[in-house]
Amino acid sequence: MKQSSNNKLFQSSLVKEALKQSFIKLSPAKMFRNPVMFTVWIGTLVMAGVCIWIITGETNQGTLTYNIIVTAVLFITLLFANFAEAIAEARGKAQADSLRKTREETPAKWIQAVGDIYVNEIKIVPSSQLKKGDLFLCEAGDIIPSDGEIVEGLATIDESAITGESAPVIREAGGDKSSVTGGTKVLSDRIKVKVTTEAGESFLDKMIALVEGASRQKTPNEIALTILLAGFTLVFIIVTVTLKPFGDYAQTPITISAFIALFVCLIPTTIGGLLSAIGIAGMDRALRANVITKSGKAVETAGDIDVLLLDKTGTITIGNRKATKFYPANGIDEKEFIRATVLSSMSDETPEGKSIIELAGINPLSYKIDNPRFIKFTAETRSSGVEFDNIRIRKGASDAIKQLCEHAGNPFPSETAEQVKIISNNGGTPLVVAQNENVIGVIELQDIIKPGISERFERLRKMGIKTVMVTGDNPLTAKYIAEKAGVDDFIAEAKPEDKMNYIRKEQSEGRLVAMMGDGTNDAPALAQADVGVAMNSGTQAAKEAGNMVDLDNDPTKLIEVVEIGKQLLMTRGTLTTFSIANDVAKYFAIVPALFIASIPALQGLNIMKLHSPESAILSAVIFNAIIIPLLIPLALKGVAYKPIGASALLRRNLLIYGLGGVIVPFIGIKLIDIFVALFI
Repeated sequence: MKQSSNNKLFQSSLVKEALKQSFIKLSPAKMFRNPVMFTVWIGTLVMAGVCIWIITGETNQGTLTYNIIVTAVLFITLLFANFAEAIAEARGKAQADSLRKTREETPAKWIQAVGDIYVNEIKIVPSSQLKKGDLFLCEAGDIIPSDGEIVEGLATIDESAITGESAPVIREAGGDKSSVTGGTKVLSDRIKVKVTTEAGESFLDKMIALVEGASRQKTPNEIALTILLAGFTLVFIIVTVTLKPFGDYAQTPITISAFIALFVCLIPTTIGGLLSAIGIAGMDRALRANVITKSGKAVETAGDIDVLLLDKTGTITIGNRKATKFYPANGIDEKEFIRATVLSSMSDETPEGKSIIELAGINPLSYKIDNPRFIKFTAETRSSGVEFDNIRIRKGASDAIKQLCEHAGNPFPSETAEQVKIISNNGGTPLVVAQNENVIGVIELQDIIKPGISERFERLRKMGIKTVMVTGDNPLTAKYIAEKAGVDDFIAEAKPEDKMNYIRKEQSEGRLVAMMGDGTNDAPALAQADVGVAMNSGTQAAKEAGNMVDLDNDPTKLIEVVEIGKQLLMTRGTLTTFSIANDVAKYFAIVPALFIASIPALQGLNIMKLHSPESAILSAVIFNAIIIPLLIPLALKGVAYKPIGASALLRRNLLIYGLGGVIVPFIGIKLIDIFVALFI
């Protein structure tokens, strides 16, 4: 969903909603889901109790003002953590609202049925009344009322309401581009569509639920990190409690506020407060790339992908092979050969057939032939052509034409076989032409590799991802294209089961596999892959099998999805590193402050030379609070990702976020202490 208006991180309307939700999320039931922040919530309640205790009687817990400030800072820490999650959710809700405008109550031209038989009577009904299996009619200017598959006709469709792209697309019955989405607009022609979803379960409904976070579940990595943070929290509870006997032994009274401040500063509150926001923002970034993810797990898994399966046609190559050269057989006049190739392509509506006529530069109608009978291409014959008078012309794969000629008792010329081999070795596709079962020459077709695709594969290689090209071409042609494009492996003459078997083989060796597809025959492999990206224009079976849907129908989008997943994992890892490194500086701020009066030798640990025990504690808890909102932009936008090796990435993150996580608190706490000292 490409909406430039939503690119700003902090829009005023979103901030207002997030502030409101920050208070709502203080509910114990909501706070309990985040163990780290729940302990801060309990600590805040305890501090509120201490303040009441001081008001009602004599205590040795410090001044009322000091305790109120500590309580207020802890409360603000909770609000900041809730705000981080709320602003991420608010961005998703804003996109959901724009989607709801698309999902209006659209009138549908319902085709009535009597039993299982559809009649030609049309009835206008609300889109909400359409059921799975119903047929409806759409004409130019109509809004498509529900998700479905075209069963009859062809139309130009404006999908900008869903994808944000203004360029119209063509959808037609009987292929892998038959799927239409409710809320899009028919611009031309007329189509009959079969409803594929029940009311309330449409693609738009699912999108709205996902972007609002209503159906978002924590991913396995997120759950594991939550458990780890809970473990850290438990350890620091024990550490804090054991300070009491040490204090008694040193005859140093330690106030409740000091215990709670130390505990809150030592536990990883920074990552605890930002963890949910990072996960929500990961799905949000995928949506902004026009990829709908069925779960946060899919985005996260994309970041761990080891193997990437890509179709050759439309992904690595531009999509349509073009005729580039004619090779007449020995003794055959070139003009006669070109005439035969043009006549054999007269009824060939494929881009390849049209490119043959274009290369010849001759209008087929200029050849006067009587009563031509055109032979359509079939998967069995793997050839097409034309017959007229006593002439039979065939054009097709070399082995099919060879079999045709030899069956008629005519040899397949050795020079033609050599030419076929040369074309295949050069990455081309040879089409052999025969007239009356005698070979008369070869047409060379070439795939045009997309510009810049080899550089993208090099980026994936640096990420440690193996790229695999899937093609129906023969092994020689596949090998040439694979080498020229820079992919690591290829599957030639691929059938649907070949993709599935390759994925299973890689998975059995412990690798995670991603692939993209759009046809019904891709559905098994999409379901088997760890990350399956289905084209929005593809069949319903493909979209149901995959765990992501690409609204742009861009076959190279899988590469972008991997980078988004890598960025999500990096963001979580770097902020976790920063959060844990933060605790070192806070330790040097608070622990010396607690015992410095009774144990002067600890003066050496007072590296920051803080003003007093009270200012040290206040400075640490204030820094602990304000670092959360300062890191919200980084959590939402993500850490900038560069395709470098895992070890280099680890060194970079430890240097920037590990070392930075130690140094920044020292500077921040000292500056806050200077300010706090003015008022204490």
